[in-house]
Amino acid sequence: MPKMKTNSSAKKRFKFTGSGKIKRFQANTSHLMRKKTKKAKLNLRGMALVSKADEGRIKDLLCK
Repeated sequence: MPKMKTNSSAKKRFKFTGSGKIKRFQANTSHLMRKKTKKAKLNLRGMALVSKADEGRIKDLLCK
């Protein structure tokens, strides 16, 4: 039986932390930035953690 492949789009979008949680990039950063305050743009800069509800589905895509 052939090896299971990791989902290519998921491996570009998500990273694991040292403790096993999953980090993701934040939405609302690609356009319409002139409307957002400087504070809002600064807060969107970093990575955020994936919610517990979505963690299982993303692990299935990454850990094959």
